[in-house]
Amino acid sequence: MSSKAAKASANKVAKDDAAPAITAAGERYYNRELSWLQFNKRVLAEARDTANPVLERLRFLSIAASNLDEFFMVRAAGLIGQQKAGVGGRSIDGLTPVLQLRRIHAFAAELANDKLTCWRTLRKELKTISIDLIEEDELSDLDITWLRAEFLAKMFAILTPLNIDPAHPFPFIHNKGLTLAVSMKQPRGEQMNGLIPIPPQLPRFVRLPDTHNKGRRRFVSIETVVGLCLDELYPSLEDVRPLGSFRVLRDSDIEYEEEAEDLTIAYEALLRRRRRGDVIRLEVEEKMPAELRRYVMDQLEVSDDLVYVKDGLLGLSDISRIIVDDMPEHLFERFTPRTPERVEDHSGDVFATIRNKDFIVHHPYESFEVVLRYLRQAVSDPNVMAIKWTLYRTSAENSPIVEALKEAAEFGKSVTAVIELKARFDETTNIQLARDMEKSGVHVVFGFQQLKTHAKLGLVVRREGDAIGTYCHIGTGNYHPQTARIYTDLSYFTNDPTIGNDVMRIFNYVTGYGRPTNLAELAASPDGIRERIVQHIDAEIAHAKAGRPAAIWWKLNSIVDRAIIDKLYEASSAGVEIDLIVRGICCLRPGVPGLSDNIRVRSIIGRFLEHARIYCFGQGAELPSREAAVYISSADMMERNLDRRVEVMVPLKNPTVHAQVLDQIMAANLKDNEQSWMGLPDGSARRITPAPDEELFNVHKYFMTNPSLSGRGEALKRHKPSKL
Repeated sequence: MSSKAAKASANKVAKDDAAPAITAAGERYYNRELSWLQFNKRVLAEARDTANPVLERLRFLSIAASNLDEFFMVRAAGLIGQQKAGVGGRSIDGLTPVLQLRRIHAFAAELANDKLTCWRTLRKELKTISIDLIEEDELSDLDITWLRAEFLAKMFAILTPLNIDPAHPFPFIHNKGLTLAVSMKQPRGEQMNGLIPIPPQLPRFVRLPDTHNKGRRRFVSIETVVGLCLDELYPSLEDVRPLGSFRVLRDSDIEYEEEAEDLTIAYEALLRRRRRGDVIRLEVEEKMPAELRRYVMDQLEVSDDLVYVKDGLLGLSDISRIIVDDMPEHLFERFTPRTPERVEDHSGDVFATIRNKDFIVHHPYESFEVVLRYLRQAVSDPNVMAIKWTLYRTSAENSPIVEALKEAAEFGKSVTAVIELKARFDETTNIQLARDMEKSGVHVVFGFQQLKTHAKLGLVVRREGDAIGTYCHIGTGNYHPQTARIYTDLSYFTNDPTIGNDVMRIFNYVTGYGRPTNLAELAASPDGIRERIVQHIDAEIAHAKAGRPAAIWWKLNSIVDRAIIDKLYEASSAGVEIDLIVRGICCLRPGVPGLSDNIRVRSIIGRFLEHARIYCFGQGAELPSREAAVYISSADMMERNLDRRVEVMVPLKNPTVHAQVLDQIMAANLKDNEQSWMGLPDGSARRITPAPDEELFNVHKYFMTNPSLSGRGEALKRHKPSKL
């Protein structure tokens, strides 16, 4: 897709040089929190899309529900904290915390209702494929007998029934905690209420034995199972019956939450004193009596605007647990990542592959095993002298990266691991990993107190004759084998000595605090990436003003930084053609006359989670072009990534790698018309609908069937990939 073709797209708004300048914050920028909710709305749309297999639609619904939970635990909690602390800062679009919360609650209520509607539809569709979530009145006597036995054997000892009266204080309900409220009578007739917190160790849904099911897969919610067995928990009481369930979400010690960093600076000391987060959302079953509901609200200190009454299942994020793996016809077709043929050309020797030519592994289409093989080979190679690695997020148990680093240290190699303790929700895991590695002799560094180390770097130093060679892995995603199967990311391998020196300087910065001021190729945050991006945008502006082609293509997760957005607006006004692929948050308003006429924004939502960050600049030529500057990075265009993190951005100069990222990956993303959404000036998005005579193109399917350019090696000469 050329810049001319992009300019002619249906979304193009004609530029009006006479249009007045747009200066009001609300007209120039879209609210960050609402933009995130818009993204989740697109995820929810995948659960409604009948083109997706029904069990995958169920998974999308679970993801959308989980996303919304996390949004309240992090983003909404941060705003509520600002409000309580009296912090009066305004958002990028000029809203106070109070106004933002008002709009968030309205949008979230709409999303929550849409989720329930979607769940009711899916529940009916699940029945047609012999999967049932059944209620108590649908259980046979045989079912009930089996469930009561299962309850006594596996649940009874874990549950703790609690009375709620003046002698028994209201219990602490854990974050995401599901609690069943019950009523009962004492033998003398006194009415009482009680609570049964349901620990997360219990299954959310119990599957009935296949012998009971007559070919159907039947599940029962844990609330139903506990409700059936109340007499076991309250044996001497009468008329024990369930009154409904409730579920709480709490703010989650968010001073270290990556999604809330920008919200917590003003009241960090206050948050550090908070040991058990305040309840920031209460979900209540509609059947719960109003008086009991009010009592629960008062005890949890929850205001009306934080309560959501649901006529249906609580905790829709859990419904992925009824996705069965024995019905492949209702799941996405199984996909096995390829091993890049270039590596196979060198008999699996990753170092020999790198010496031959730089290459990129395109996850999840190409296997993460190449990254593991690179590290394992470094461990076993007697010529490897040192290994340096960043660990922001990795698998919690039996991490192959961690095990390899430990083994390398035990073999006597110099091994340094930079562990980020502030990786959201992985803090405990990372602390344990650090202790294990230190025991094996790994030099563990925790980075900076004020800066997260978010860069994805793996450096291997190897003795090669009388010289020292450096091999680098620079990635856009985490070193996590599981997420590498569903996140689209890039792993770049090179032994370019200039890049190797730059990577060493960045490691020295993290371990020794000496800020790198003389990087030759890489740009690094804080400071460096912002400066490099602005320099390139200014160059495109100059090209446009001189009458030369001027174009920018970006692919990223979020664009929030005000200064970068303003610079893109400036470029648009100068005539630079700008195409942005933004998966999630976008505070930039595209297609606004007089402001962003030449900016188009797309979002791709599908089978895989788009995660790679790519930045391309035409440099006086139309895109795609061999003359273009092409970078991959660990950083999004957010203030936290540009100013408060250690990030890297690396230029791709090898012609094959350059063509893979620009002509293949970026061009395919811009061509997609099956799972793309077009961003609109009001912050919403509309699904792109192909014209009747337009060829369908699905970027995920394309890369599942077309190997990457730089990974093909000798095979590329024999078999060219399909044309875009």
